[in-house]
Parts: sequence; structure tokens; C-alpha cells
Amino acid sequence: MRWTLKPKPNLETVQFLQHALQVEESIASLLVQRSIETYEQAKDFFRPSLNHLHDPFLMKDMQKAVERIQKAIESNENILVYGDYDVDGTTAVSLMSSYLKSEYPNVATYIPDRYNEGYGISFQGIDFAEDNNFTLIIALDCGIKAIDKINYAKEKNIDFIICDHHRPGEQVPNAIAVLDPKQNDCNYPYKELCGCGVGFKLIQALASKKGKTIDDLVEYLDLVATAIGADIVPITGENRILAYFGLQVINTQPRAGFKAIINQIKKETLTITDVVFIIAPRINAAGRMKHGQYAVDLLTETNVQTAEVYAKEIEDFNTDRREADKQITIEALEHIETQKEQERFTTVVYSQDWHKGVIGIVASRLIETYYRPTLVFTKSGNMLAASARSVKGFDVYNALEACSEYIEQFGGHKYAAGLTLKEENYEAFKQKFEDVVESTIDKRLLTPEISIDTQIELNEITPKFYRILSQFAPFGPGNMSPVFMSDNLEDTDYGKCVGEDNKHLRLTVKQPNSDKIVCIGFGLGDKLNLIKDKRTFKAAYSIDENEWKGNVFLQLKLRDIKE
Repeated sequence: MRWTLKPKPNLETVQFLQHALQVEESIASLLVQRSIETYEQAKDFFRPSLNHLHDPFLMKDMQKAVERIQKAIESNENILVYGDYDVDGTTAVSLMSSYLKSEYPNVATYIPDRYNEGYGISFQGIDFAEDNNFTLIIALDCGIKAIDKINYAKEKNIDFIICDHHRPGEQVPNAIAVLDPKQNDCNYPYKELCGCGVGFKLIQALASKKGKTIDDLVEYLDLVATAIGADIVPITGENRILAYFGLQVINTQPRAGFKAIINQIKKETLTITDVVFIIAPRINAAGRMKHGQYAVDLLTETNVQTAEVYAKEIEDFNTDRREADKQITIEALEHIETQKEQERFTTVVYSQDWHKGVIGIVASRLIETYYRPTLVFTKSGNMLAASARSVKGFDVYNALEACSEYIEQFGGHKYAAGLTLKEENYEAFKQKFEDVVESTIDKRLLTPEISIDTQIELNEITPKFYRILSQFAPFGPGNMSPVFMSDNLEDTDYGKCVGEDNKHLRLTVKQPNSDKIVCIGFGLGDKLNLIKDKRTFKAAYSIDENEWKGNVFLQLKLRDIKE
């Protein structure tokens, strides 16, 4: 692991904030690192307010979108709410359809089949709309590159409103309205909304025309918070406000679908991490293993007993997903081992038998082992389809763009993307991707990085210190859980390997003149020799609470240790 200590922020600014807030210097330093430099900014950070959300009409085409929906309702048109099959797409469809249905009955939902139709807007979906007399389609979390599909719909007198957050191409589709803050000519102040977030801004605009306020829309924020966590968008600005209040809804008044999942897992209070690793995989499993419509049915159901039946189905899909992902990961690792090639800057593997629904998860697993920009391909109809994942600091979307001569279709973000290509182009693409990455990546990025916020002494870790730290939540990109470093640490003879195959390390440490504190290092069992015989060492860690036999105490969650 490569340890990187963040630069120390301006000392005068830190001391000013420390005095204004009456906090420890290390807390003030963490805030300044997050661009919080005044009392007012700190107040907004620690006390998020829905009143600080931006006016939705600042987004390009919002007025056009609202007017077209109003016209559809006045004219008694059929409206089709269309979205991608992942968490962001299915939550967005659930949000938009349930809001519209609360005002108007002629609303239906459509999630494309991952296997028959693929990602985004499909000709098949447009044909479905035509066959069932839908004259307006609201597309969520997709559509920004669907130029030919929108033209096809236009020929059939079907209008589109696109709500997307992916990067546009050189041209945008000829839709009635294109809502995407990443458009160059969109002046919306916050650019990092997820697809469900863009959908929320649209219902916020619609509601305002009926004299409603943001307080009337709080019930939908559980969906938005789930999409924010699952889509790994920055938890800054508006996203942090939406996630903060969405988590409150999940923990106090969850919709029936969330309640059914929470009842299964029997966990009382969920953090954004729980949403990402417990709720999101279950919602995702529907589209991965069967069909995304199962997720929409669960998230829009109002009867808890019926929702529990849906949640049980989805739990079964999730079990199947886990088994498939485990097996394919084993096979992919064997593929890489048998290749025995020269040192490569990328990991690219292919099997026609791999399940398309889990190749993105497998790509993430391969990065855990090899830490390279990674592509996992499988057969999809008469094409090959791949999921791409990247390492921290490297833009895989740009790398794919540089290989576009071999690609039929691609889209996504800096760290995750999807693409299709013809089988005969696979080897040429694989070599070009390797060449592009080798010539553009900073070689340091091929070693996993631990980004350390600041160095502290153990005696700074008090219940009050932790109480303030926990108010930095919800954590995520742009506001990660703080990572600290301490040196001159010594084990107090309790250090041992624990867990299955002794993979983990448990110890109790102290510094000169400090109290003891318990540490747990998941996956660090092989570092036991570094702490033996009273050797001093340094550690990178985060701080959390642990409960043991009814007692709650602070512990260090070790990321890494070094001599």
C-alpha cells in the first residue's frame, strides 16, 4: 500500500475555525481540508438544510420538461417512465412513477431487459410505447447518447424527456427536454447529481407549480439517498443534503419495500455504508439475475405484507448473484494466471459463458487482486459486452474513448463504464486499451493508495472527538470517513491473528503517555511479525465504535501498518 499524507491546510485558517467552533485543531484541520473555512460553512455542513437545495429551474430545459408533462396530464396522454436496470435507474423510475401516479393515473413503467435489450433506451422499448399508445416517455439515468433512438421515437410521434447524469457526447438527442447538469451549456450550480437526483429535481419543479414545497417531497428521499450511495457519486453539496435527509427517512419512515428488506436483515440504524452494501446489492440483484421490474415493484409497493413477498424473491436473486459472482471471479483469476504474459498495465478477460449480470462485480473483485484498470467481457447476443472498472485517479472513460474505433457503443463515468464490441475486434481492442493505459497512466496509480487526512496522537481520541467526527457523515466520495496516522505505537502483548484462516489482526496499542486502545485490522493477519517483541510501528486507521457484552468502546479500524 502507498501511504499519502494530505498537505497540511493553511494554519491561520485552521486556527480561526478552531477558535470559532471551539474544537480541537485536528477537527478544524479536517474541515478546512473539505473546503469548510468559515463558521457559516461549518454550520451548513453540520446542520444540512433542505432549504439549501438549488432552484430546479436553474437546470437547462427544466421549464420545457414541466410544461410537456403538464400538457400530457391536461390532454389525458399515457406517460411511460423508462429507466435503467441498476439501482440508480430503478430508484429513479420508482420515484418518478409514484410521484406522477399520486396526481394522475395514466402512468406506467418500463425497465429494459439487460440481456435482450441492453443498457439504456432501446428500439424495443419505443415499440412497446407505440403499441400501447404512450405519447410521452420520461427516461431516467439513461438517454444522453440515444440520438438515433430519440429520432426513431419522433417518427412515431412519441416525445422524450431525458433525465440523465452521464457525460454527453458531442451531440445531444433531439428530445423535448434534456435534463443533464453535465451539459456544457447547463448552468445548474451542482454537476454531480445521480440519475435519481435529476429525477428528483424534476418532481421538485413539478411540485412547485402546484404550490408545494420541498417538505412535501421528503418521503421520496429514501430512494434518492439509496441511488446516491449505490452510484458512488460525490457526497458533497446537494448530494450530501439529499443523502442526509434520505437516511433519516430510511431509518424512521421507510417505504414498504425498504421496510421489508430491513426486516430481513434485522439491523436497527442504517448508515450510507449499509445502504451501499446491504440494500443496494439486493435492488441490483433483480436486474442482474432476472429483471429490473422486480425492483420497481418492490420500491413502489405500499402494502408491507406484499412488499415482504417481493423482498423474499429479491433475496433469492441476491443469493444466486453471490454464487455466480464468486464462481466467475475464480474462473477469471484462473484465466489471468494461465495467460502468464509480460507485466501488463490492464486486466482484460473474456468468456462467452459468464453471466452478464455480474461482470461489473467481478471486475471490481479483480481490481482487489491485481489493481489495474479492468475489463470483464462476456457474450451478449452477437456482440461482446464488457464492464469496466478503474483504479483511483485513472479515468477509464477517457481511455475507452481513445479506443472508440473498435467499440460499437460505450458510456459511463471516470471509474465505471460499459461497452459493446464485435467479437472480431476483441483482440485489437484489448491491445489498444493496453497501449492507451500504458502511455497515459501515472505508474504510481498501479499501487493501492491510502490517503491519510492527518497525523494525530492517541490521547486525542476521546468520546467527544469521535462524537464530532460522526457528524461528518454521511461519508462517501468527496467526504470520505477520515483516515488518521499515528506513529511510535507499541502492542501491549495482546496482538494475535483472528478469524477464518487467521486472516485478521487484533491488538491493543499504546503510545508513550497514552491509554491503551483496541485495534482490528481486517486482512492484516500477515503483518503480525511487525508488532511482535515490543517493536514500534506506525498505523493508518479510521475510528469507530464497537460493542462487546453490552459495553460500547472506541476502536481503531486499521487500514495498514508499517515499521
